Amino acid sequence: MAQAPPTRPSLLVRIRDAADHRAWSQFAGVYAPLIYGYARRRGLQDHDAADLTQDVLARVARAVRAWEYDPRRGTFRGWLFTVVRRELLDFQAGRDRQPQATGDTGVLAYLSQQPAPDDGADAAWEHAYEQQLFAWAAAEVRPRVEPHTWAAFWRTAVEATDTKTVAADLGITVAAVRLAKSRVMAQIRKQIAHLELEPTGGS
Repeated sequence: MAQAPPTRPSLLVRIRDAADHRAWSQFAGVYAPLIYGYARRRGLQDHDAADLTQDVLARVARAVRAWEYDPRRGTFRGWLFTVVRRELLDFQAGRDRQPQATGDTGVLAYLSQQPAPDDGADAAWEHAYEQQLFAWAAAEVRPRVEPHTWAAFWRTAVEATDTKTVAADLGITVAAVRLAKSRVMAQIRKQIAHLELEPTGGS
């Protein structure tokens, strides 16, 4: 997998700057559907799941300004999952889920005190994260490739259609289908690596 330069700031560092709209767009593009989908799977209606998603993103926006990466505590998405679970429990208990005036330090303290629930705490969350990350990267890459190239990739890599069948349907060779699949997958991997969701510990 292609790697972004180690000195490039991670997305989590970039979103500390509220004016970095591109960073926030990328962050929301990956995490908002993840949070929303989790809430929906836990029984929330569309409107409530959307509200919970906005509440979580607002809390992250405040807390991340002072958040420091500590690999001993696991990944950021593990901490995020803890916040999402707390919001969901608050909602289900009927408590007021609106951000409090002192939310900046409160949320930060809460994040720092919680161990990341990565170790099997919710495999569905991790699986959904991987799926959403792939979906985001694929959506970024798709406009950059020719339609028949995308079709060859999608049908073989995602839909698991036989290569010979796809080649016949698209009127291209089997080798061309395999090359298209390889090239698009490489672009998707590069897109994911370039995003750098998690800090690497370097400066």
